[in-house]
Amino acid sequence: MRILAVPDPGPRLDADGVAVLPGLLTADECAGAVALFDDDARFRSTVVMARHSFGEGSYRYFADPLPPLVQHLRETLYPPLAEVANRWAERLGERAFPSTLDALRAECADAGQTRPTPLLLRYGPGGYNCLHQDVYGDLTFPLQVAVMLSRPDEDFTGGESVFVEQRPRRQSRPVVLRPAQGDAIVFPVRHRPRLGARGWSRVQLRHGVSAVHGGSRHVLGVIFHDAR
Repeated sequence: MRILAVPDPGPRLDADGVAVLPGLLTADECAGAVALFDDDARFRSTVVMARHSFGEGSYRYFADPLPPLVQHLRETLYPPLAEVANRWAERLGERAFPSTLDALRAECADAGQTRPTPLLLRYGPGGYNCLHQDVYGDLTFPLQVAVMLSRPDEDFTGGESVFVEQRPRRQSRPVVLRPAQGDAIVFPVRHRPRLGARGWSRVQLRHGVSAVHGGSRHVLGVIFHDAR
């Protein structure tokens, strides 16, 4: 498996709440991931968003064992993100996280969270995703990753990645990103620390996707904690 170069996302996460890892996957790797979507044997469940008022589109949760590329991403991305997560935890007086994915998954299993959470998302024309947070149990690792698999303005139009930060006693702050194929966005699952006049405080973040105008948009979601 190809060695992935993962730059430190910490400074951008601290400053903006989100960070882009450019060119994390190659075009061939993206195409291979997209091709998995129609292989039913790869997945444990499928969610049609409209049935739950989540939006328009569908997503599928991978079953164990994860495809090699997805497992490689999960294992490679976790250690540097755990360093960020533990800096955040110290600032907010929260629990620390183990340095390896295996140790995190063992803690998840002890908490009754045993189902893998990496997923593939597909949006067609008119597809969108309402603002939400990906919390699957009491144990939640505070960072997650979304990898753009399709080519903006070639495979699809519209479909921007939207993040809304809810700041205490202030109006919400929107962030809109349009990653290129192969780019990954790192962002908080629920909240992040923000330094203010009175010290560190929690700011909540939700994420979603604006309407796709045409074509097909595919994204790989890499979540590190498992689900109940």
